[in-house]
Amino acid sequence: EYIREVKALADVVEHHIKQNNAIDIYEEYFTGEHADHSSEAPSAKTLSVFKDPNPVKRTVSSLSFHPDGGRKIAVAFSLLQFQDERADSASNQSYIWAVDNPNQPELEINPQSKLVCLEYNSKDAFLLAGGCYNGLISYWDTRRGSEPVESSLIEKSHRDPVYSIVWLQGKTAYECASTSTDGQVLWWDIRKLGEPTESLELISGDVTMGGVSLEYSAAGGPTKFMVGTEQGTILMCNRKGKSAQDKIGTVYSGHHGPTYALQRNPFFPKYFLSIGDWRHMLWSEELRTPIMTSAYHSAYLLSACWSPTRPAVFFSSKMDGTLDIWDLFYKVNEPTLTLQVDDDGLQAVRVQEGGVILATGSVDGSVYLMELCNSLAVQQPQEKQSMQQMLDREFKKEKNLEARAKELAKKAAKESEAQRDPTALQPTDEALKAVEQEFYDTIAEYEQKELEANRKD
Repeated sequence: EYIREVKALADVVEHHIKQNNAIDIYEEYFTGEHADHSSEAPSAKTLSVFKDPNPVKRTVSSLSFHPDGGRKIAVAFSLLQFQDERADSASNQSYIWAVDNPNQPELEINPQSKLVCLEYNSKDAFLLAGGCYNGLISYWDTRRGSEPVESSLIEKSHRDPVYSIVWLQGKTAYECASTSTDGQVLWWDIRKLGEPTESLELISGDVTMGGVSLEYSAAGGPTKFMVGTEQGTILMCNRKGKSAQDKIGTVYSGHHGPTYALQRNPFFPKYFLSIGDWRHMLWSEELRTPIMTSAYHSAYLLSACWSPTRPAVFFSSKMDGTLDIWDLFYKVNEPTLTLQVDDDGLQAVRVQEGGVILATGSVDGSVYLMELCNSLAVQQPQEKQSMQQMLDREFKKEKNLEARAKELAKKAAKESEAQRDPTALQPTDEALKAVEQEFYDTIAEYEQKELEANRKD
C-alpha cells in the first residue's frame, strides 16, 4: 500500500518539479530601472564598536578591510606621540576582527614594534604588509598565525616610523612600497625582505621631504605614485625615471602642515584629494595649484578617503572627533552630513568596497563601524557626468588663472629688469637727434605761420 501511494505521488511531484524548472526565477520584469535615492535624507548609523583589548589604550593608526567583501577588518594600533610615556607599558599587538563579531578579535598580529600602517593584499587576501614605528617592514600570512612570516633588516629599513605602505599591482602579488619621515620611498619584494629592491630619496631642490602618505593606483599609471610630505607639499613621482631627479616630477604646494591623506578619485584618476592642516583640497595632476579648496575648519583634519561607489562623495575625519561626509553632487561649500563620532580625534577612516560600510578609528583606540544610507552609497542618476563636468570646469578656470598669473609674472619681470638696467631707460643718440630735429622743425613751422600772418596785416 505504501509503495503504491509513493509511486502515485511521484508522478504528481515530478509534474510540479518540471513546471518549476521551466520558470526562470531570476527573470527581471523591469530591466533598466534604477531606484532613485536622491530624495532620501543623508544618514549613517553605528553598527558596532571595536575596542583596543589592551589596558593601555593606543591610537588607531590604520584600517584595512578584507578584499573579499570587507567581512574582516585589520586594525593597526600605535602610539604616535614622540616620547610618549605609555610606550614602555603599551602592547605591540594589532588585531583582525570579523565585522560581525566585535567582542573578540579573530587574530592577533604580533610585530616587533608597534604598527603604524597595515594593508591587506588585494590579490591574495591571506597576506598583509605592515610598517612599524621603528622603521621595519613585516608581512603576515593569516594561515600561518600571528607572527610575521618575514621582516626587513633594521640596517636596510627606514630610519623613522613607516607612515604608509601600499601594495603594487604588477606581475606578482608580492611587491609593495613604503614611505617614512626619513625622506625615502622603498620598494620591497616580501619574498626577500633582506633589502629593498629599489629606493628613492625625496629631495626637492635642496630640501629632503619626509613622507607621511603614499598614493598608488594602477588607474593613474602603473609606474606613477604620489607622496604627501611632512612639509605640506605633494610630490608626483614616476618610477621609470632614469635618475632620482627624473623620478620626482611635479611638486604641488598648498597645505600649511603635513599632508596626512592622499587619494585619487576612483572614477576620475586624473583628479586627487589631499588632506592637511585645516583644509581639504582637490587637485588635477596637470596643474600645480588646487582646483578646489575648502574653507578653514575649526579642527585639524587627520584623514580622508573617497567613496568607491559614488564619484562625488568623500569622507574626512577631524581632531575634534567629527566625521564629515561631503557630497559634491549637491553642495561643495559645506559637508552634507557631520557626525560627532567620538570625543577624541578620528585618526583613520576607510570605506568597504561596497560603499555601504565605513570604519573610522579614534585616538582612544576605538573603531566605529557605520552603515551609510542608500543616498550616500548608491550612485545617483547623472552623477558621474555632472561630477566630470564640474571637475573639468574648475580645471579650465584654474588653468586660465594660472596662464594669466604667468603672463603677469613675465610682465613684472620685464619691468623689474628695466629698472635694474639704467641703460635700458636711456635714449640712444639717434633718438635724441630725431627729437631735437622735430623740435626745431616745430619752431620753424610756427615762425613761418607768424610771418605769413604779419604780411596779411
